[in-house]
Amino acid sequence: MTTSVFVSGATGFIAQHVVQQLIQKGYKVVGTVRSTEKGDRLKANLKSDNFEYEIVKDIAEEHAFDEALKKHPEVTVFLHTASPFHFNVTDVQKDLLDPAVKGTTNALSSIKKYGPQIKKVVVTSSYAAVAPPIGVLGPEFTVDETSWNPTTLEEALSSPGLGYRGSKTFAERAAWAFLDTEKPTFTLNTVNPSFVFGPQVFDSEVSATLNTSSEVLNSFTRLSPTDDVPVVKGGYVDVRDVARAHLHAFESDVTGFRYLLSTGPFVGQDIIDVIRDNIPQLKDQVPKGVPGSGAEEIKKLNGVDNSKTAAKIGPFIDLKKTVVDSIEQILAVNSK
Repeated sequence: MTTSVFVSGATGFIAQHVVQQLIQKGYKVVGTVRSTEKGDRLKANLKSDNFEYEIVKDIAEEHAFDEALKKHPEVTVFLHTASPFHFNVTDVQKDLLDPAVKGTTNALSSIKKYGPQIKKVVVTSSYAAVAPPIGVLGPEFTVDETSWNPTTLEEALSSPGLGYRGSKTFAERAAWAFLDTEKPTFTLNTVNPSFVFGPQVFDSEVSATLNTSSEVLNSFTRLSPTDDVPVVKGGYVDVRDVARAHLHAFESDVTGFRYLLSTGPFVGQDIIDVIRDNIPQLKDQVPKGVPGSGAEEIKKLNGVDNSKTAAKIGPFIDLKKTVVDSIEQILAVNSK
């Protein structure tokens, strides 16, 4: 019997890769989308009879997932990828915290009530739930799968950046708290990626402005030789590895685990170096900076020990491949 997997927020950057990998492995997928238009577009792109969708317009609304789950008693796995990741915010509570926290607890409550056959749940969290903003921890600190971002509600409400970090932290804590207090019959794992790079699943998803993490790389294609090297730094992971982690999180016997996904650290100079060495079309368009100087900048960042995660799902796609695949797709689509 074919396993059916429920994927919330199925049109998201990470989610589309998850859905594609699920279908490639023979799973049936029920995805939630915010509109018929979005659902039809994804179904047309996937070209698979093993994908169908349900509309959930607002995951923060109480009982948001009830009807969708009632209609699909065949699903036995729930992957909750729906959560906001953007900084175009006017109200941190309404635009970031509520969708993340309420969306997560709504999903888990619906599963407990209307999906008793669902035995495995995976929640897409973030490295933002693991560590505070860059600069708070220095190179003498190392975070791992057990670390938590200490951001408070008051701090989260003070800015969109801290609001995003708070939203991921509070939502994941709410998920683990639900497991402790409600004692559901399903197990839980989370996936906690850092900056997620890599190509879109479909060329049709490439647009002038991409999702927040992809836009980091997209912005490099708009540089001029006299620009400063962009000030961006942190950990990175390829979206295809993030999707792979979601599948491992329910296919394996691992339970109660946080998959901390950070292939390695990077700074803007590292991306410039990859572009200049591997993408001739952009070599003379981007600033040169100081080639190779990224290594010194990286020494200022806190350490990340995700060896337990790597032992389960490594090896990972390196920075060169994730940058080249991402930018070459953007250039190819824009040249048409």
